[in-house]
Amino acid sequence: MADYTDIYGKRVKVFDPEPTLNSSYEGQVWYDSTTGTLKSAVAIEAFTSGSNLSTGRFSSAGAGSQTASLIAGGYSTAGTDLTEEYNGSGWSTGGTLNQARYYIGGAGTQTSALAMSGRNPPAGWALANTEEYNGTAWTNTTASPTALNQVTTTGTQTAALLWGGVASPGGSKQTTTFELNSESWTAGGALPVGLKVAGAFGTQTAAMSAGNGDGSTLYYNGSTWSDQSATVPYSGSDYWNYGGTSGTQTAGILMGGGPGAVTTTAKWDGSTWSSNPAMAVARLTGPMGPIGTSTAGLVASGAAPGPVYTTATEEYNFTANTITAAAWSSGGTYPTIIFAAAGAGDTPAGLLFGGSTGSGYLTTTSEYNGSTWTGGGALPAEKRYLAGFGTQTAALAAKGKSTPGPAVATSEEYDGSSWTAGGTASEAKMSVAGSGTQTSGLVFGGNPSASDSTEEYDGSSWTTGGNLGTGRANHSGSVGGTQTAALTFFGQDGSTPLTLNTEEYNGTAWSEQNNVPAGRFAAGGGGTQTAGYGFGGYLGSGVPTQTTSTIVYNGTSWATQPSMATARGYNSGSAGTAPAGIFTVGDFPAANITEEFIGETTALNYKTVSSS
Repeated sequence: MADYTDIYGKRVKVFDPEPTLNSSYEGQVWYDSTTGTLKSAVAIEAFTSGSNLSTGRFSSAGAGSQTASLIAGGYSTAGTDLTEEYNGSGWSTGGTLNQARYYIGGAGTQTSALAMSGRNPPAGWALANTEEYNGTAWTNTTASPTALNQVTTTGTQTAALLWGGVASPGGSKQTTTFELNSESWTAGGALPVGLKVAGAFGTQTAAMSAGNGDGSTLYYNGSTWSDQSATVPYSGSDYWNYGGTSGTQTAGILMGGGPGAVTTTAKWDGSTWSSNPAMAVARLTGPMGPIGTSTAGLVASGAAPGPVYTTATEEYNFTANTITAAAWSSGGTYPTIIFAAAGAGDTPAGLLFGGSTGSGYLTTTSEYNGSTWTGGGALPAEKRYLAGFGTQTAALAAKGKSTPGPAVATSEEYDGSSWTAGGTASEAKMSVAGSGTQTSGLVFGGNPSASDSTEEYDGSSWTTGGNLGTGRANHSGSVGGTQTAALTFFGQDGSTPLTLNTEEYNGTAWSEQNNVPAGRFAAGGGGTQTAGYGFGGYLGSGVPTQTTSTIVYNGTSWATQPSMATARGYNSGSAGTAPAGIFTVGDFPAANITEEFIGETTALNYKTVSSS
């Protein structure tokens, strides 16, 4: 009998202790000398939740890969021109389409995409508009030969394929195929049957049209269509229609569809269809145009039952790695209901101090170990709307509002057990934000008057720093940043309802950066200048509507992240330098809810090999 060496040409490896493994070990067998067992890495397939889109919509164009894709156009309250780009972690705003529309076909990559046809009454029930995307902006290019609605598309920006669709209200489904080559359209081979919005895979010369409303599978070879005599395994009338797709002509995934919106998915291996793991969110009219591969796919947007135009994103992976998506999780219950407090440190070594219960201000300090809160030394004076930063054993509480009275300029230092008076700043401010350490920090903005001031602290005294470009209050900052690399965002500037601009501080001056996707105030903040997180807050001035939304800044632009479980405002008991360390506490009216943010993790999936 052949042994493992004869079959695979290599010996079984012996590990002690077991090393850090990755998906390159898929299919390999090794001996774990600690447990005395044989183990093997096993591929699994599953959907995991990704960060939500900023705007829910259906029938948008899709293009790209799982880690570099885009969604363009679609319908929310009307046809939209909005483009959002996905980097494998979150969605950020891209360039706007020249023609807002929906039922729009997509093709290509995130930096070389196409948007084709669609509709947007009164501009047109069926459109011929074609646009090219370069990763920044859309430009008009040669219109398709026929104005069409509900087309199916695939391919690249310089070699795309468009087929089917409907030309007029009540009109018949088209059998036409059009090929686009470097901005020039030509007629391709006719379909055997008219269809609209089928499942699209592949290239201009090796394409597949799947589902087609009757469950069929059609191949295109660059000149003619042929029936593959294979039926998509959806039940009854739920043959794939208006779902999401990933893959090629010989290896693809269908995701969702209708009528009615389903969570069903199916896999194509080049000859047969098989059932696949279901999605978490039922959807139809998702992205039109394939995104990703048969082992790393993506589906986002779509119409869910309700109808609801979903923002949900799901990633499909067939891999030996177990991927746990980033998410907020419930933390330990804070001992006091609270809002407008300040935080410092990280989980599992966090700190929260000051704030209000709604009926009185607090001197309370509590230390967090990642699961429970325990009492620390009390602040010398009651404070809320203050700034906080530093660590659990070396924190600073700065400025804020005491009761009774106006804003204060005082600061206090914490050594892990008690607070002592620190230096007094030049300006008394509340609703401020801060960044840095106990001996090298800064506080900026605040009320009264939506200040533009910045003051720096050296561990004993305060000095004046560079002014903000936009005065603001009730804003957020990179609590885990430094005195020479800070970040501020959100808030109110006193003249417009909400502040959109982002600013970075280099130790001397603030500079304007890309705006946040949407304004809000009294939100939480954490992270650093190149990985800053904003979460919760109010979406409108004078509108008591908190949000669960979370966004992240990468040093250049903002992208969405998984939402919190609880919508909250004045959750300024927030801190953390890295995703795994970020926590937030409180709400208005006062609450004692704690949530912690955990970034995406990946671990090898392996099993013990037995003889049974």
